[in-house]
Amino acid sequence: MASSLLAGERLVRALGPGGELEREQLPRKLRAQLEAALGKKHAGSANITDPRRLVSFRLIRDLHQHLRERNSRLYLHELLEGSEVYYPEIVKPPRNPELVARLEKIKIQLANEEYKRITRNVTCQDAQCGGTLSDLGKQVRSVKALVITIFNFIITVAAAFVCTYLGSQYIFTEMASRVLAALIVASVVGLAELYVMVRAMEGELGEL
Repeated sequence: MASSLLAGERLVRALGPGGELEREQLPRKLRAQLEAALGKKHAGSANITDPRRLVSFRLIRDLHQHLRERNSRLYLHELLEGSEVYYPEIVKPPRNPELVARLEKIKIQLANEEYKRITRNVTCQDAQCGGTLSDLGKQVRSVKALVITIFNFIITVAAAFVCTYLGSQYIFTEMASRVLAALIVASVVGLAELYVMVRAMEGELGEL
């Protein structure tokens, strides 16, 4: 935050011998402070002969207040002609080594957790990698359950067809009517079985 001015030549000349501020009868303390401030070169300047000097805002306010009290015809903005606001360089404090070490440890931990999360569903090819046998067992059980479900579906539809065909001989005398009735009943049973299978598969996918 700025708190000083880089005094220009106008202010330096006004405070010097025979300058405009000499007849303003500045208080001894204020003049001494201004002369001391203008006698110090700007520490951030690369050129050691740089005539710019640092003057705090407090001294500028005191000078302005004095000129107002004397009803002086010398205005502050005229004195500050060529002056600039001085912004000191912000020096960043050194980081705590312990804090840096903790942050690095946390970054590594988060990276490992993210890696584990990404590779959680990747099948491990190493026989020594944990979880391989269990994953293989799950896959075998899934295939076995699918084969049993398909086999039951075929048996159920075929049994419905045969039962309807044999039972319809007491109702229909023609072969075509018996076959048609058996096909209708088998289709209804097959659709019902498919509905149950789809609902069961949706439940299993939701648990994954």
